[in-house]
Amino acid sequence: MHARIPTTLETIQNARLHANKKLGQHFLTDEMLLSSIVRCAALPMGVHAIEIGSGPGGLTRALLAEDHVAHLTAIELDVRCVVALQPLMEHYPQRFTLHQRDALDVRLHDLTPAPRAVVANLPYNVGTTLIIHWLKEIATYGADVVDSITVMLQKEVVERMVARPDSADYGRFSILCQWLCEVDYCMDVPPEAFTPPPAVMSSVVRLVPRAQPAFAASWEEVEAFTHAAFAQRRKMLRKNLLAWRSDAVERMEACSIDPTRRAETLTQKEIATLLIK
Repeated sequence: MHARIPTTLETIQNARLHANKKLGQHFLTDEMLLSSIVRCAALPMGVHAIEIGSGPGGLTRALLAEDHVAHLTAIELDVRCVVALQPLMEHYPQRFTLHQRDALDVRLHDLTPAPRAVVANLPYNVGTTLIIHWLKEIATYGADVVDSITVMLQKEVVERMVARPDSADYGRFSILCQWLCEVDYCMDVPPEAFTPPPAVMSSVVRLVPRAQPAFAASWEEVEAFTHAAFAQRRKMLRKNLLAWRSDAVERMEACSIDPTRRAETLTQKEIATLLIK
């Protein structure tokens, strides 16, 4: 018979874990909030869940308590947390695998069989970088890379992911996310829910890869276009897009797009028109 599993708070106390600011750690211990995040993920039966940055295992426990999860694979860089989670691995030897690795060195489709879904409280210092890393994998290998990605990030980052054209938060990150995925804002999480409390509000967002991207283009093409278009937000497209193509103004005019507009006004449809013209 297995011994009782230590709670998340007991794990923090027993292992004397202190959140590492350099790793962007903020530990979430509120069981109701953790269960809410798992519900936001809307996981299908038999899913192979992937967690990035397990920390002391709050979300890990919530995922392992979910009947729909056939297996959980966790990636954790901090060796202190890997050691602290040994009791969980011993309790769930068939359902829980933990790797001490950098998530940026891992491809999702190499980690587990399908169906797979990411559910994570991402380290704040690499959250955006990880999302872009996964989007590039989806663009390269297709929508089957992952069924869904449900993550917690700074609220301001999530607002950029869901932003619509002609808004202050809309930018290249918005375009990359929405080009490849349906993006849904799920819930806010206050600072006091964490140990230690971050200086900002956090939010949970869910991305579901589109069967086909919003428009046909390669990752390199979209990245180059958005990098040029948003290089200087206050400048007009006719200035910024010259770094993308020398005939950018002619292309815009041929597509009935006013070259004096700014990048944040461009819709996905207009970007598609410019790329395929």
